[in-house]
Amino acid sequence: MIAKSTLGRLFFAISMVASGVQQLITGDFVRLVPPLPAWIPWHSFWAYLVGVVLIVAGAAIGLGRGVRWAAAVLGAMIILAFLLLHLPRALSDPLVGFMWTNPFKALAMLGGTIILAGILPEEDSGISRLFRRLMPLGSVLLGGFLLLGGVQHFVYADFVAQLVPSWIPGTRFWVYFTGVALIAGGMGLFIPKTARLAATMSGIMMLLWVVMLHIPRALADLSKAGETAGVFEALALSGVAFMLADLRRAAKPAGQGPTADR
Repeated sequence: MIAKSTLGRLFFAISMVASGVQQLITGDFVRLVPPLPAWIPWHSFWAYLVGVVLIVAGAAIGLGRGVRWAAAVLGAMIILAFLLLHLPRALSDPLVGFMWTNPFKALAMLGGTIILAGILPEEDSGISRLFRRLMPLGSVLLGGFLLLGGVQHFVYADFVAQLVPSWIPGTRFWVYFTGVALIAGGMGLFIPKTARLAATMSGIMMLLWVVMLHIPRALADLSKAGETAGVFEALALSGVAFMLADLRRAAKPAGQGPTADR
């Protein structure tokens, strides 16, 4: 199993804590968890409660204490959000491609919680055995999100072009190049021989988005909570990719090439 202290785990933990803090500050749901339907009372109460859960779970993951249970709680929360909030919205207009972005993003985050809970040292408990069996889903869920994002770069090229920083020349080239990179990363996660490389490169790509795209957009208008939340969403997804890369490295039998553990 991989070491408890990994860059990907820390990225994921920081993102959860930051998202929770943002919900406590705004008193509302911000991106990671979609707003509740109008018929549900006490929206601010639930936003504060979820914010506290995100902070506690993120801190546990970052400190390496109670990681499996923290990941299980986050995973359960993401599943509920997917089934009760994301999926109904997507099904309300299923032929519109961008309606599926957030549901697939939630599933990629779910993959991160499964990986977190499964990579810990083995113990003889039901929850640990369950997560170890589910760990292959991590690659599937992140891979599915990357494939969808790649296709959307071509379908919604005009919109994506608006996100490319103005100081970078060749806007259209980068829109399509990134689309190809996302598709390649997603497909690579489904192939065992390329999974580690695909996860590593996808993690680096999303981390570059944090630095070059999301942070400047957030700093340009701090009043837009969604832009700030986008920084931590991208950081969390980068963390999921890096955790997958470490997992693949740890799973490789010793003696198979220069990357084998010494």
